[in-house]
Amino acid sequence: MKTPFLFLLCLCIAISALTPWQSMAQSGTYYNQRDDQYRLLGLKRAKEAFEAARRDFDREKDLFEKKLISQAELDRAQANYSDAEVNYQQSLLAVLFEQQFITISKAMKYQSADGTKKVRLRVENASGGSAEFRKLLNIDDELFRSLQPDIVNNIYVSLLNNDGAVICQPYESKISELRFGEPKELNFTMLQDLDVVTVNLIYGKGSQRSLKVYLEKDAAINKVLVQSQQFSQEADLGKTASFDLTLELFGGVGKTFNLQVVNLPTQINRFFKDPATNARLSQFKFTENVATRKAALDVTLPDRANDAVAMDKPIQFYVLVIPTDQTQSIANLESKTWTQEEIEGLHTGYVKLELLPRGKGILLIRAQQLYLTLKQGENVEMSFDVVNEGSRRLDNIEIKIDPPLNWTKDVTPSVIPSLEVGEEKRVTLRFTPPGDIGVGRYDARVRSTALSDNEPVVGEDKTVVMEVVAETNIFGTIAIVLLIVGLIAGMVVFGIKLSKR
Repeated sequence: MKTPFLFLLCLCIAISALTPWQSMAQSGTYYNQRDDQYRLLGLKRAKEAFEAARRDFDREKDLFEKKLISQAELDRAQANYSDAEVNYQQSLLAVLFEQQFITISKAMKYQSADGTKKVRLRVENASGGSAEFRKLLNIDDELFRSLQPDIVNNIYVSLLNNDGAVICQPYESKISELRFGEPKELNFTMLQDLDVVTVNLIYGKGSQRSLKVYLEKDAAINKVLVQSQQFSQEADLGKTASFDLTLELFGGVGKTFNLQVVNLPTQINRFFKDPATNARLSQFKFTENVATRKAALDVTLPDRANDAVAMDKPIQFYVLVIPTDQTQSIANLESKTWTQEEIEGLHTGYVKLELLPRGKGILLIRAQQLYLTLKQGENVEMSFDVVNEGSRRLDNIEIKIDPPLNWTKDVTPSVIPSLEVGEEKRVTLRFTPPGDIGVGRYDARVRSTALSDNEPVVGEDKTVVMEVVAETNIFGTIAIVLLIVGLIAGMVVFGIKLSKR
């Protein structure tokens, strides 16, 4: 009885060893070239092979415990099970890394209290494939959960311009891990003020993604931010200084804004203009496509200093950008001197500017005449006034004469120590020709130089024309006159006698 039973049992084991699933488990997972292209289907195939190998290993283990198979057969089943497990894990990892996806859900540009432009990025893990994988593949085991499919590790974020250069500080920011449904925010300081930037992302196993994004403006601010590169300037009295203004809208699209100046003395003329067309501005509006505009403020100083506009004393003032609907609530802006705290309390866009009035002396020579006549052997003398028509004292005024060849000159005084604004002093020139001077015209050039606030000032050159004439003979002149008179008298007498005939 025992012999037929043992024979049948061995026959069943031999037949079971030849079944298709056993053969597949022993030979490992069949490779399909399309598994690399369709990784999700490859994962499904690897999962089925892994489960079959596990069932086979459990069965072989049970038979081994009953001492129905050898140790070599159990080891072979365990090796097949391990290969199938590795293939399954590799396929699972390949799908998980392929499905990792990082996105930028928000990119906000704002300005800090010190005027620095910053960008706030919200980075999200958009993979979210765990639920879909479990549903599609019926995966709900410890291996899947241990791989943490909802977490992307080691994410590096940076901001680039159109040339690919990093324009943020820090240059690169790292997120150690990013879970699905738990976005994280990063803050960057902009090294270059742009409205469109490229967000560069590197994550996972070297995956890289670049997004070109238009930076949103913080609508909660709801004001225009104003900046000026040339916020502090010097200008001579009587001259004009131009301040460049960059106006950037944060919220309030479609609103109309007014430009106002406060704390600038009324003696200083001012107006806003469009730098492209030179058209004067008082109001302007932003559109949805234009959030940044350019403007300029021209200020003209008076010709003379006064109590309100003193030389070398800086004037600090503010440019305000006020929504038109708030203008009426802020009346008489120019009727008082505003403090920094009061300006900030208006909750409007503003920029602080500084103007330093400077003066410069203007050297002028006034002469009644620049044409002189003299006889041979005579000297000639003339005088002129040196006047300061500028807005600053002139120092070390020097008068230089370039006389004709072999002439001598004398200047009194040759150096004037100083000339206040509007002051004038007289200078005398004396020219002496050489003894053998001939009749003719001779020119002398008068040059003037001075210093104004240690800067050189050159006056306009003047040319003195001197005409040398010959000496006249009195007796010869009288004889000629008598001869002419006699000739005329003779002609008259002859005419009378001729008429009587």
